[in-house]
Amino acid sequence: MSNYAQPLIDLRPTKKYLVAIDSDGCVFDAMGIKHRECFCPMLIAYFGLQPVAQAARECKDFADLFSKTRGANRHKTAARILTELLPSHPMVKARGFKVPEFKHYIRWVNDPDSLLSNDGLKKAIDHADSDEEKAELQQCLTWSLRVNELVSEIVKNIPPFPYVLESFEKVIQKADIIVCSSTPSEALQREWAEHDVARYARVIAGQEMGSKKEHLAIMADKYDTDHILMIGDAPGDQNAAESNNVRFYPINPGAEDVSWKRFHDEVFDIFMAGEYNNGYEQAVKEEFDGYLPEHPNW
Repeated sequence: MSNYAQPLIDLRPTKKYLVAIDSDGCVFDAMGIKHRECFCPMLIAYFGLQPVAQAARECKDFADLFSKTRGANRHKTAARILTELLPSHPMVKARGFKVPEFKHYIRWVNDPDSLLSNDGLKKAIDHADSDEEKAELQQCLTWSLRVNELVSEIVKNIPPFPYVLESFEKVIQKADIIVCSSTPSEALQREWAEHDVARYARVIAGQEMGSKKEHLAIMADKYDTDHILMIGDAPGDQNAAESNNVRFYPINPGAEDVSWKRFHDEVFDIFMAGEYNNGYEQAVKEEFDGYLPEHPNW
């Protein structure tokens, strides 16, 4: 991972505090359009789900937007849909549809040593043990690359949520900022530059630099863990923070404006005063937990 994460490894703190921030659904209201207009149509096309397209759309919405896997790596989410959500969906059962297995792809996704990015998938293709495995992984890579193309074509002119810019201006006076995301770096660089917010971030770290947990692990060697705050809109962001014993502040899905205003008006000041973990953090985590169920209602 070190080669991919070199910008994070090379970062030298300029402040004693660090705020790490997710991007999609946290800074930008881009998750819905990305998943519904880019990810989902290509998932249906490349994974052979046309006979149960409506079920696939419902599974994709649940997995990526309205459940505890919101914001997860695209490959992890695709594997969850194929192995867990779609097989249990009533439409799939009623039509006797057999969900394609994609066993080589699923094995790659579940391998803890896999770098879950397009580059990681390319390496897996190069080391495939059979033509069948190579062809299957290539199909999944083509899907992922096509999604990136659609994102660059479709996802434009989506500004940051209200109070994001005001918050950034406040934070940079006292803390360093990095982007900590599972989105491909190319999309992150484009979106942050488009809205002139890249200038706030010391490093824009996407999936090519490893997982969010790995991003924060590198930062935990540079800053006191009580001086690191992760801001995110998904349980994976919270898990990454807790795995590294750093603080977490949630941007609640559907209540992003309110969450950012609260951060700007009071949370950052409480964090800087060293009082964020005195019951306040637990209260906002419990509030956040209520926004996203674990299981679908089918």
